[in-house]
Order: sequence, then structure tokens, then C-alpha cells
Amino acid sequence: MMTLDVTVVNVALSDVARDLDAGLGRVQWTVSAYSLAFGALLLTAGALSDRIGRRFVFTAGMALFTLASAACGLAPDAATLIAARAAQGLGGAMVFAPTLALIAAAYEGARRQAAIASYALVASAAGALGPVVGGLFAEALGWRWIFLVNVPIGLLVVAGALARMPESAATGTGAGARRRLDPRGSLLAVGALLALHYPLVTGPETGWTAPPVLGSAALGVLLTAALVADQRRGGGLIDMTLLRIRAFSGAAVLGFLARLSSLGMLAFLTLWLQSTYASSPLEAGLWLLPLTGSLLLAGLFVNRLQKLFPPDALVAAGFAAQGLGLLALAGAGAGAGAAVLVAGLVLLGAGGAVIFPPLMGVAVATVPEERAGMASGLTNACYPLGTATGVALFGAVFAARLDSALAAGPAGAPPVREAVETGRFELLSPALRPFAHAAFSDAFTTVCLAAAALCALGVATARTLKPGPAPAAGPAPVAPVRAAEAS
Repeated sequence: MMTLDVTVVNVALSDVARDLDAGLGRVQWTVSAYSLAFGALLLTAGALSDRIGRRFVFTAGMALFTLASAACGLAPDAATLIAARAAQGLGGAMVFAPTLALIAAAYEGARRQAAIASYALVASAAGALGPVVGGLFAEALGWRWIFLVNVPIGLLVVAGALARMPESAATGTGAGARRRLDPRGSLLAVGALLALHYPLVTGPETGWTAPPVLGSAALGVLLTAALVADQRRGGGLIDMTLLRIRAFSGAAVLGFLARLSSLGMLAFLTLWLQSTYASSPLEAGLWLLPLTGSLLLAGLFVNRLQKLFPPDALVAAGFAAQGLGLLALAGAGAGAGAAVLVAGLVLLGAGGAVIFPPLMGVAVATVPEERAGMASGLTNACYPLGTATGVALFGAVFAARLDSALAAGPAGAPPVREAVETGRFELLSPALRPFAHAAFSDAFTTVCLAAAALCALGVATARTLKPGPAPAAGPAPVAPVRAAEAS
């Protein structure tokens, strides 16, 4: 539910704008408000769960998410919808942040690996299925049911968590167990992440040199520096010693890269599919089924693979598969045909299925048990930031290549840029459409090549997941979680 709601609304924006009598630019904040609140609060929610209880934070977050979903579905105007989406993002962060720590506490050994693999599989598939689910609800029942369907599911999850989920919180006697709430650190973390997310979300639309974008980016840098300086004193929101664990920091960086290179380019892939092979958002979503199908199928074997291969080898193989898939998609954009497209989608999905379970396992298995919630929140915070960065980065690449192609075209082509970049070729004259399609496909091919280059970086970075030397004894030892020792 948390991941699905990142992408599920995209295909229904025009329906929302028409029904609420609002401009499309304003309604796009229904996507941005959720992403901003979700990404900005993950770190704080993870640290908070270590202090007051992970099940409590999870359940409270799910209750808030459910109420906010009902408010979204019943919203009478755009302002109410945007506010409810922000509340949804807050609830989603509270749910998502402690999940890895809850799983690590509930399972041990091979069962933990299987549980994390299942969790990663569902989360990744939900993100890719968002356009399909959104298209189905928007066309069959109306856009409001995109949100209302969360209500009965959310109520069941709250009831199940209260009845079946064991409480999990810091119970040891180490420094992590003695940490107090850190309001100053929490405010700095929320402010820094919000300020860094804002330009990434709004920059592609408003322009990278717009004063709000530049001002937010500068503020984000300043707040990040202030947060690091504040947390170095120790005993605060973030345990800075976690970042000294090479495998943990490597898992966070690799998760960022994986989301950047996959979900970051998903919007451009969907737009290209709709302009080339489909005529509706639902049809474009159905074209993505090879991706989601291969992701689900490969995910069934990840647990077995984790027993045979170390995390660094699996993650490197996953990035390699994604890189080959992106190269195939680049070939499809250049006119290679539907068979190459399907092969690229299959490789992209299979690679994603192999990458995330080992990363999530490393993130919670290499840190002290009392800091597992902090580690879970810190790792999960990298995922939406990676998606937002990917959309911004590839948006800039796409726009630059599209401008270059249109500038070299026939007279009168530059004024049609807005129609071309959104794939609305029906607004163009028949004489311009072949050229516009070629320019659009060329820009999409460039995005795929850029994403493939980032996958190559992921292959090289995967070696950081190899176990390092055991930390020396000292006042703040770094030990694996108890369940990992038992395995």
C-alpha cells in the first residue's frame, strides 16, 4: 500500500483535475505532497520507533494512513486532497520505517531471509504495478476509489498488527537503549530531507534555476550540515557510528542507486509505451506486465539464491541484469521492435527482484539490535530519495536531448515541445508527427543509456557489501543483531 500509492495516482491526474475543477499543475501536488512527507519523515519515524516501540509506531502510522486515505477519497476540493495526501505520506513513513526491524525481530536465520525477500518482492512489485492498478480503478470505478480501496485493507492491517504482531523495541543496556528523544535532531532531519526533496520533485516542472528550487536546495545543504554537526555530539537522533559500518553504508547507497535507475525512469518508460504501443494509461500499464511478472517470478527464487551466493554477488548480478535490460530498452527506443522491448522489461524486473532482498538483509544484520529501527529508517529514506533524484536527473537528460532533437528539426517544431514531451502527439499536425515521435524516442533512448551507466556503477559498488574486519573492542562496539548471531 505504501509503495503503490507513490505511483498509482499518476494515471488519474487528468480525471482528478477535471472533477475538482483545478489546474493540472496544482493537482500534480497530490503526487508531490505524498512523496515529500513520506521521504522527509522516514528517518525520524525509524529513530522514534526505537524509543517508544516499533509496533506502536507501525500501527499508529497505519491508522493515520487509513484515515487519510478516506479523506482523499472524499475530498471536495484540490486543497483538501493535497492536505490529505500529505497526511497519507506521514502515515506511510511511520509504517514503512520500522518494518525491517520488525521482520528482523520476528524471524531468525533462513526464515528471516525468506521474510525479507517476500517483503522486498511485494514492495517492488507494488511500485511497478501502480500504473496498472490506477488505470483499472480510474476507468472502472473512478479516481476516488484509488484511495478508498485502502480503507478496508488498512483496517484489517491495524487489527492484524494489534492481534498478531509482537512488540519490538530497544531492550538492551547499550547506548542505543539509553537514547532519549531528540526534538532538535528530529526537526533538523525533517527540515533537511524536506528541503532536499522539494527541488527534486518540483525542479523538472518549474525549472532548475527558479528561486524556490535554488533556495530549497541551498537550505537543504545548510540543514544537512547542521544535522551532521548536531549529531556528532552523540546520543541524538542518528547513531553516526552506523555510517562507519562499510556494509551498512554500502547497502544504503546501493538502495539509492537501485531506485534511481529503476523507478526513477519508470515515468518515462510508461510515457514512451503509451505514445508508441498503447492508447490509454491502462494499456500502457499492461505493457509493463513483463516487468512485474519477471519481478514476481524471480522473487520466488531469491531466498534459494541467498543460500548459495553472498550478498555482494547477488546485488552485482541484479545491477548487471538491470543494466542489460536498460540497454535493450534503449534498443527498443531506437526501433528494435517489441521482442527486444519485452526482453528488456524482463531483465529489468528480474534484476530488481535480486537486488533488494540482500540489501535489506545486510541493513538490519550488521547493526546493533537496539538501533535496528534507526537503521531501517535510514535505509528506507534512501529509497524515495533515489526515486525522486532519478525522476529529476532523467527529466533533465530527457529535456536536454528533446530540445536538441527539436531544434534540429523542421521549422515550427520548437513551439510543439509541450505536446511532444507529454506524448500527446494527437495535438500535432500529421506532417509533424513522424519527426515528433523520432525526437521523443531519441530522448527516451538517452534516458535508458544514462540509467544503464548508473547500473554499471552499482555493479562496481556492490563489493562494499563484503564483510569487513571485525570491529575492535571499545566503548561503542558494533555488533550484529542477536537473531543474526543465532543463525
